[in-house]
Amino acid sequence: MADQIPLYPVRSATASRKRAAYYSAAGPGPGAERPSRYQLEDESAPLDEMPLMMSEEGFENDESDYHTLPRARVTRRRGGLEWFVCGGWRLLCTSCCDWLINICRRKRELKARTVWLGCPEKCEEKHPRNSIKNQKYNIFTFIPGNQRIPSDMVFLRTSEKAGSCFIRTDQLDGETDWKLKVAVSCTQRLPALGDLFSISAYVYAQKPQLDIHSFEGTFTREDSEPPIHESLSIENTLWAGTVVASGTVIGVVIYTGKETRSVMNTSNPKNKVGLLDLELNHLTKALFVALVALSVVMVTLQGFVGSWCRNLFRFLLLFSYIIPISLRVNLDMGKAAYGWMIMKDESIPGTVVRTSTIPEELGRLVYLLTDKTGTLTQNEMVFKRLHLGTVSYGADTMDEIQNHLMNPCPQAPSQASGNSASSAPPRKAQAPAPKVRKSVRGRVHDAVKAIALCHNVSPVYEPRAGVGGEAERPEADQAFSDWDRSYQAASPDEVALVQWTESVGLTLVSRDLASMQLRTPSGQIQTYSVLQMFPFTSESKRMGIIVRDESTAEITFYMKGADVAMSTIVQYNDWLEEECGNMAREGLRTLVVAKRALTEEQYQDFESRYSQAKLSLHDRALKVAAVIESLEREMELLCLTGVEDQLQADVRPTLEMLRNAGIKIWMLTGDKLETATCIAKSSHLVSRTQDIHVFRPVTTRGEAHLELNAFRRKHDCALVIPGDSLEVCLKYYEHELAELACQCPAVVCCRCSPTQKARVVKLLQRHTGRRTCAVGDGGNDVSMIQAADCGIGIEGKEGKQASLAADFSITQFRHIGRLLMVHGRSSYKRSAALGQFVMHRGLIISTMQAVFSSVFYFASVPLYQGFLMVGYATIYTMFPVFSLVLDQDVKPEMAMLYPELYKDLTKGRSLSFKTFLVWVLISIYQGGILMYGALLLFESEFVHVLAISFTALILTELLMVALTVRTWHWLMVVAEVLSLGCYVASLAFLNEYFDVAFITTVTFVWKVSAITMVSCLPLYVLKYLRRKLSPPSYCKLTS
Repeated sequence: MADQIPLYPVRSATASRKRAAYYSAAGPGPGAERPSRYQLEDESAPLDEMPLMMSEEGFENDESDYHTLPRARVTRRRGGLEWFVCGGWRLLCTSCCDWLINICRRKRELKARTVWLGCPEKCEEKHPRNSIKNQKYNIFTFIPGNQRIPSDMVFLRTSEKAGSCFIRTDQLDGETDWKLKVAVSCTQRLPALGDLFSISAYVYAQKPQLDIHSFEGTFTREDSEPPIHESLSIENTLWAGTVVASGTVIGVVIYTGKETRSVMNTSNPKNKVGLLDLELNHLTKALFVALVALSVVMVTLQGFVGSWCRNLFRFLLLFSYIIPISLRVNLDMGKAAYGWMIMKDESIPGTVVRTSTIPEELGRLVYLLTDKTGTLTQNEMVFKRLHLGTVSYGADTMDEIQNHLMNPCPQAPSQASGNSASSAPPRKAQAPAPKVRKSVRGRVHDAVKAIALCHNVSPVYEPRAGVGGEAERPEADQAFSDWDRSYQAASPDEVALVQWTESVGLTLVSRDLASMQLRTPSGQIQTYSVLQMFPFTSESKRMGIIVRDESTAEITFYMKGADVAMSTIVQYNDWLEEECGNMAREGLRTLVVAKRALTEEQYQDFESRYSQAKLSLHDRALKVAAVIESLEREMELLCLTGVEDQLQADVRPTLEMLRNAGIKIWMLTGDKLETATCIAKSSHLVSRTQDIHVFRPVTTRGEAHLELNAFRRKHDCALVIPGDSLEVCLKYYEHELAELACQCPAVVCCRCSPTQKARVVKLLQRHTGRRTCAVGDGGNDVSMIQAADCGIGIEGKEGKQASLAADFSITQFRHIGRLLMVHGRSSYKRSAALGQFVMHRGLIISTMQAVFSSVFYFASVPLYQGFLMVGYATIYTMFPVFSLVLDQDVKPEMAMLYPELYKDLTKGRSLSFKTFLVWVLISIYQGGILMYGALLLFESEFVHVLAISFTALILTELLMVALTVRTWHWLMVVAEVLSLGCYVASLAFLNEYFDVAFITTVTFVWKVSAITMVSCLPLYVLKYLRRKLSPPSYCKLTS
């Protein structure tokens, strides 16, 4: 098909036979015996070992590529000295090199390891060489609360009675929400801490990997009957760089140093060089070539007489002003001035410039890659809407829900009257209950109760200020005030939901791994046993919980999730899809809540099947998902919730401004797919009418191929791709992915690790050659910021790690607009003008030297000597030329109002070979006019030529600065007057260069004025005509 990505097929059978025939059959001619020396082995090698990108032409033509063939053994018939002379030495050298390479690779190879807890005599038996152990015991680490974890560990014990603790991972994945970690149950149940050293147990950990969201391992205790085996997952790990938020923890170290997740996801910083500097380097090389060429031409016109080599070097020194030695000094001083202006801008307070080398990069950006949490959003969720199907509650009608909850539900007494023994038959009869229409009060009770129970939130209590002692674990009878309580969970959505239930009267007061307690508006405590928890995953897009009401023994399965996943699970309804669309258009994150009542027999049957599925060694995830899906049938739809993730101030207008400026915005986040998609819509990164292509999860090359082809058929749609699929595409179809993604108006990459973020930045740099900017606020964004051409860090809730590692530090995302549109644009245009004018200053005096030498028979004699040459580049012209850093073509307000002006900068028209040639021609014209005019108008002495030409040269430079300036600043006027005054004052002291009697005559004045007029007036006329006939874009706005 024409619209498919061009791929190269796997080697066909015909191609295989052709290649096999080449090695097995002798061809005609004198070389017929050569192919027969090879014997092909392992002909039935699996095709999976063949590189898929190898085409048939490659197998037929590339006869030297032995790596693409099945393993073949070359059998040499010759031996001894004849074999060595005929090529055996090559084979020996190749073998030695391969052996050394394999040795080096083995040293760098990451391995799985077994770490023992006690029984040190077995360490030598099962420890790999790269495992972690000391002389007697393995390294146990005790970490108190609010301390950073020093290495990657397996969580063994905690001081929390529930066997779990919270950690903060903001510097690892950029999320400010606390994550719940669970200790290994076997070690948590040990009577004393010292028992860790006496048991015979070990931890098996997989080899170190980049993925911070997954881990596979096992815990085995051998000195018990029967031996205890526990599977370890990501919830049993404590990664380096995270912070213990509650209690104290004890863990065993499994990865250290370069093997930790945080270090593996950190890239080495690079020395950033601006695109303007690279362009000026190219122009400087061209000037060097011109210098050598001009010197050779002068020696050639001399006729190579005498010691022409000495004359060549003399000319190289005379024309050395062609190379702008002062260019780097002026540019560096200008960059320092730009940084000072940025930090002094009152419109963007708190901005810090941490580099003085790339402020011009802010004016050349094409791709802006931004983090989500803390950058675009405040990561503060606010509950906005509750929809029950026939009635909807907003922020202004929440008091009605409180009134419903204050009045007990009519069904509550009858449900509460039954005991655990007699409640089973009624529960069987309750199966068709959802078909009976409930009252609004009953539906409100069920919906709020479901929201208060279906989550993974834990209340955290802190003692009041001034109250000594530690806060005990909250029990039902403890009188904690509401402001002492805070909620922590892995998702801010769940915290917002639980906070809302508290605001309407149903409060979560206690939660552990086995139970939770709710306090009703009347003050009663309801206790629920947590039987099973099904956490949220990107694949299922939903989470569930099975709880038992301790007062009635009723078992209920609650579930909430995305509408796309829940629509097929809940009972038929005619309002869910429409209301989800309405809330999505308002920028709300929707969750569908449902429930199903279970009998004791149904739950016992489910538990047995679920336990067997979890113990399965093969396809465990699929089997567990299949068992859970057996419960997800005909669930009762309770409500639809809408939560708003509050954006940073002025995010939408800032993104709109950047898009109008021609900047393509990509969002790279470690958050879930649904969250990233919702924020992309609410921030208007993706417009409401724009289609979104969600890249399906792919694990193989074939799946990635099909999905890329499906995406290629779509036009003008945003791309949302998860990190796992991104990794597969970067491995096999890097070029194709970059080509398609760059055509999208917006790209969202979710579940990205810090390394993946940096790889995406480098992908854009490599395949587009455009300048990239990375914006982030957390430690997980440091790699991306350092890899980008320009890094911007935001000081936020996640600390200052990104801000300190960035080139520019800001306090709010909206400051990016002014930073790029005003300061970036001005810095680039000012540096371009400054660089070209410094080149012009050297070219014009070199042109005068060339004309002077040509007139006087190509003599290698300097025109100006001593202080004149020093003063020309310093006090006479330095201040006016450097004052160009204050120039601006439009006012800052105009640049912010018309961001389309920024588009012209990405084309590099302010500094190019075209503008460079224009300045070269100006320099040649003015240098020729000044020198020939002085030679024509001089009278009797050569000193008059020097005085007339040098004075005209200084005046020409001052007038050219005035010609270049677009908006005058009072400091520019001061610089012009100061330089002219310094020159006039120095004429009285430079008697060896100037005749004081001559320079005070009218003849000197009119001759200098005439030469200066001829050199500058035509340029003024041309500039005026160009602004009238073909004005630049900023002139149209200023007029």
